[in-house]
Amino acid sequence: MAEEAFGLARIGQLHVAVTDVERSTAFYRDRLGLPFLFAYPGMAFFDCGGVRLFLSAPEGDDDRGTSTIYFSVPEIGAAVAALEARGVIFIEGAHVVHRTPEYQLWMAFLRDPDGHVIGLMSEVPTA
Repeated sequence: MAEEAFGLARIGQLHVAVTDVERSTAFYRDRLGLPFLFAYPGMAFFDCGGVRLFLSAPEGDDDRGTSTIYFSVPEIGAAVAALEARGVIFIEGAHVVHRTPEYQLWMAFLRDPDGHVIGLMSEVPTA
């Protein structure tokens, strides 16, 4: 991936911190009619036209703030390397956060100048 050609563009997921995940899940699913994808304890995911909406309560001393933008990238290692070459400092390097029979979900995290968290995400097919 050529450094000058790389740029973030496609949003893959948005995170919104909520005070009650079950109540918010019911609201987004039943009242707003968003297609429900899946849930884990304390988390719920919806499809918003190909962009995932991720709801969860803040965890203890989690300093990620109330929302996070996740950019979808085809190759997370190359994306991290390209951004690091531009001076971006990652607060969490690329790592697997979820596995299915079809893919592994990799993520990495950085902060913008105001401290907002930005995530990179890549669904890597399992071979």
